[in-house]
Amino acid sequence: MMKRICALIFWTTLLAGSMVALAQDSVAPSHAPGFPLWAYGYVIPPDPPEDWSQRCLGARPRDCDRPGGMPKDLTNALMSVQGSDLEFTQAVITSPFSPADWFPGDHPEMPDIVAYGNEEIGLRACAICHLPNGQGLMQNAPVAGLPVDYFLRQLDDLASGKRVTSDPHKANGFEMAAMARAMTPEQAQEAAEYYSSMPFKAWVKVIESDTVPKFIASRNGLLMKIEGNETEPLGQRLIELPEDTYQTNNLRNPRSGMVAYAPIGSLAKGKELVTTGGDTSFECLTCHGPDLRGTALGPPIAGRQPSYIGRQLYDMQQGTRKGIFAAIMKPSVERLTEDDIIAIAAYVASLQP
Repeated sequence: MMKRICALIFWTTLLAGSMVALAQDSVAPSHAPGFPLWAYGYVIPPDPPEDWSQRCLGARPRDCDRPGGMPKDLTNALMSVQGSDLEFTQAVITSPFSPADWFPGDHPEMPDIVAYGNEEIGLRACAICHLPNGQGLMQNAPVAGLPVDYFLRQLDDLASGKRVTSDPHKANGFEMAAMARAMTPEQAQEAAEYYSSMPFKAWVKVIESDTVPKFIASRNGLLMKIEGNETEPLGQRLIELPEDTYQTNNLRNPRSGMVAYAPIGSLAKGKELVTTGGDTSFECLTCHGPDLRGTALGPPIAGRQPSYIGRQLYDMQQGTRKGIFAAIMKPSVERLTEDDIIAIAAYVASLQP
C-alpha cells in the first residue's frame, strides 16, 4: 500500500511538471540569447517570464512564493527514509514553517529562524529550502560551511538590492531578498553561525556524457528524472538531477545528493579556466584558494552545486550582483561564454569540498 501511495504522489508531481512544460512548448523564448536555461531549472523558457520581484515589495516574503511547487498528499500517510526512525506526513515534510527534520543528530540544535521561520510575517524556515544541514538543492544556495561574515554580507546585499537574480521568473530568488529584509539582525546572526558551524559535504557526482536521463522541470526550479531508462541528447547543457527524484523532491531527504551531466571535455576545460583563466578569464585560485575551499577574499565553492555556480557566474556577468566582491569578480566573468560557464561549474562541482 505504501509503495502505491508513494508512486501516486511521485507521478502526480511529475505529471504536474509535465503539464507546465507542455504548456510552455507553444510559446516563444523570452530570455536573452546566452541565458543558461539549465542553471535556472528550465527545459524551455517560461513565457512571459512573470516579474516576481513586484510581488515581494511588502513585509511578507511569502507573497512572492510561486504556488504549486511542492508535492502534496491527501492521504495523510506516514512516510520514512532509510536511516531515520522518524515518520512524517507529506504536509509536515514540506511545511514552510516547521519542515521535517529526518536526522536531528546530523547537526547542532537549529535556531528558531532555521527550524520555524516566522509564520506571523510569512517568513519561511531556512531549513525548508537549504535543508537542516545546509546542503541545499540545485534551485537553492548551498550554505553549510560559509564564513559568518560572508553569510551576513550576502544577506545585506540581498536586503539592499545589491544581489538580485537576473531571472525575473525566479520567484524564490526574490523571496530570499524579501526574507533578508524581514529578518532581524539577531536572526541573521543565528542563521549565519548555525550554518557556518557545519562543513559542506560531498553532494554532487559529475558525469561527462553525450546523453542525459529523460527529465522534466518542476515549478520550484528542480529538474527531475522521469522514471525509466530513457535518455536524450545532452547537447551543450549541464543538467543537474537528484540522484533519487522521490527522495529529494517528495521526502526532502538531506542525505540524498545530486548528479550532474556535463558535455564530454568539460572537466579538462573547466580545470584550465579555473587554474589559468584561459583566454577569457582570470584564474580563480587567488581569491577562492588553491583548493577552492575559500579565503578571506572568496567563499568556498569546491563541490557545490553546478547549477548554483552557473547562476552566480551569469548574474555577476549581467551585473545583477553588485556587492563589493561581485565587483571584484566582474573582470573574471564578463567574457565567459555559456560553454565556459558550463565547464567551470562542472569542474568546481567535481572537487572535494
